[in-house]
This record gives sequence, C-alpha cells and structure tokens, in this order.
Amino acid sequence: MKQITPCLWFEEEAEQAAKFYVSVFGGKSRILQVTRYGDGQPGRKGSVLTVVFTLNGQKYVGLNGGPHDAFNDAVSFYIECKTQKEIDQYWRKLSKGGKEIQCGWLRDRYGVRWQVVPANIHRLIDAKHPERAARVMQAVRGMVKLDVAQLERAYRG
Repeated sequence: MKQITPCLWFEEEAEQAAKFYVSVFGGKSRILQVTRYGDGQPGRKGSVLTVVFTLNGQKYVGLNGGPHDAFNDAVSFYIECKTQKEIDQYWRKLSKGGKEIQCGWLRDRYGVRWQVVPANIHRLIDAKHPERAARVMQAVRGMVKLDVAQLERAYRG
C-alpha cells in the first residue's frame, strides 16, 4: 500500500517550518532531505525547494513554491493528547508566534492550523449520549485551549 504524504506549500519558509515542527514533536521526528533550486529552475539558485521530514514517523514534504494560497481552516493537523500536560505542551510550543483560535484550534507562526485535543474527545461527544455530548460541546465552544478536567466535568453533568 502506498503511503500518503501531505505536502505543505510555503512561500519561502519550508525549511524553518520543518525544523520548528521537528523540535516540537521530537522522538521519531527528523529532517530527511533538503533539495535546492538549481540552474534553469524558477527559484533562486541554491535556495530551498523542498524539505522532506517526519513528525512522529509520519512523512511530510514542505515546498517553497512562492506566494500562492495561504493555509486556511479547511485543512488542519489533529493532535490527540493523553494528558492535560501534553495539551499544554503542544499548545504552548505551536501557538508561540501564531494565534490561539477557539475550541482547541490554533494557527502556528507559519499559518498551519492545528487541533490540540484530548484523546478521549470522541467518547465525550458521542451522540449515543446526547445530553452529555451537548454539555461537552457547549464547554468546548467556551474554551480556547481545551481543559480535560472541565470537559470531564461537563460530561458527568
């Protein structure tokens, strides 16, 4: 089976972004390859064209394609965190220089959108328990960074 590799289009900061993401996720995250523009290519000779990197073992490509469409909410990366400490850690690192949005969403300094959520969020908002799910969703809508303890309290009523 072929691996699907997301490609992120940056204006000119693909290498800086990849280094930043690798530092945030650590572990199995690393830069695998950097390619540069050469003679006869549309970019400045020697400048970065692509960066291939992994985050926790998932492969990505960063492309410096120049100004085009900016990142938007239509695509985001979803981080399931086991603890509030993990949520706080990713939130602090990814939002630095970016923008905290709402409902566990943030935009990092490169414009990429992230959802930083507790790993049990699907259990908390499961429609099998509509009253509980409604309380949790109401709590989520009132938060910027998600608070696991508050969501659990909302679930319990």
